[in-house]
Amino acid sequence: MAATTIPQVTLHSSSGHRKMPVIGLGTAPEATSAVTTKDAVLEAIKQGYRHFDAASAYGVEQSVGEAIAEALKLGLIQSRDELFVTSKLWVTDNHAHTIVPALQKSLRTLQLEYLDLYLIHWPIATKPGKVVYPIEVSEIVEFDLKGVWESMEECQKLGLTKAIGVSNFSISKLEKLLSFATIPPAVNQVEVNLGWQQQQLREFCKEKGITVTAFSPLRKGASRGANLVMDNDILKELSDAHGKTVAQICLRWLYEQDLTFVAKSYDKDRMKQNLGIFDWSLTEDDYRKIAEIHQDRLIKGPTKPLLDDLWE
Repeated sequence: MAATTIPQVTLHSSSGHRKMPVIGLGTAPEATSAVTTKDAVLEAIKQGYRHFDAASAYGVEQSVGEAIAEALKLGLIQSRDELFVTSKLWVTDNHAHTIVPALQKSLRTLQLEYLDLYLIHWPIATKPGKVVYPIEVSEIVEFDLKGVWESMEECQKLGLTKAIGVSNFSISKLEKLLSFATIPPAVNQVEVNLGWQQQQLREFCKEKGITVTAFSPLRKGASRGANLVMDNDILKELSDAHGKTVAQICLRWLYEQDLTFVAKSYDKDRMKQNLGIFDWSLTEDDYRKIAEIHQDRLIKGPTKPLLDDLWE
């Protein structure tokens, strides 16, 4: 089977103008998946995926690293440089002095010399310790964004990562960061899907040259009740009209907004379907219908109870 060639975008503030494939495979753990992360990443590489999104908090870095080593051994890729690997700094390490060591630890676990992108997972810092989710509010300490960002910049200058960025940052938090950053964030990874379209934030990022990566692009999470996207009548109608799956309609919309996105599926057929979005288009009429979809944020925050000042 011929692997799909995936379009790429250039990350403005990266070393050597690193290019990021627009679609990545998400690796956040899922209790229900019968397929291991290692096997999923290998299958994805066979299909043409080159962008893999991990995080220290997911506990998958070792599996992702093993899959990359295996792909090299099998000759599926000639060099690690063909891949784009992201990982994220967890809130327990979100302190100026712990960032370089946290990244070095992630690299050891992934068996890699460098990352393509290192992200601050949440604009929150907690006392150092084990990964606990949800985060207990009593564990939260002051987040020194300036000190933390200087350490992130240091990671890029040391060549430990080609690019640095953030995740779950609102416009006001990005403005604060841009006011002192010497290397601006290359990426802001946030929830974007047809049920949470994030128009203002996307426009702000575009204006500032920050690439937006959408997580939860299909708004999964059956545990969180009905899926506003996958069970949406408007989208089912568009899916029938185009002869595409609802997921393909969702991902095509993101692609047409010039967004990058990480889709989480370890199912071989769905992985393949998620790549089938580059040779057709949505119509103006589709856009009118899409504009009517009810908007509601799925991922409200990582803390218990929720914080008042996390978003705008």
